[in-house]
Amino acid sequence: QLELEESGGGEVQSGGSLRLSCATSKFVLGYYHVGWFRQAPGKEREGVSCISSTDGTTFIDDSVKGRFTISRDNTNTVYLQMNSLKPEDTAVYYCAEIAPWKRTITPQQMCTMRPEDLSAVGSWGRGTQVTVSS
Repeated sequence: QLELEESGGGEVQSGGSLRLSCATSKFVLGYYHVGWFRQAPGKEREGVSCISSTDGTTFIDDSVKGRFTISRDNTNTVYLQMNSLKPEDTAVYYCAEIAPWKRTITPQQMCTMRPEDLSAVGSWGRGTQVTVSS
């Protein structure tokens, strides 16, 4: 497993911004498809945004479109920039990886996978809490 680690969560007021980071020291994260997921209390884990390792294409869920952006840099990190945050964005945010040699998958397919199916072919970080107050 890659031992992904998320950081950057916290508490902000409605309309504020946060930038989440997903990193690992085990492997080159750029070789892997990476996705951001979130789980609010009492709800199922859902895909927010995913990015391909092969062509850099991205998928972003309609609930955050225009407010969230996923990106990679050359320091083995994947980011989720979150702007115009709303109270309904409150959740634990997780990053996940899938190696492209284990599963041929588009970013949209990755983001719409059932969490248990993703666990069978990839791995998860431990999550970071994001709380948006009104």
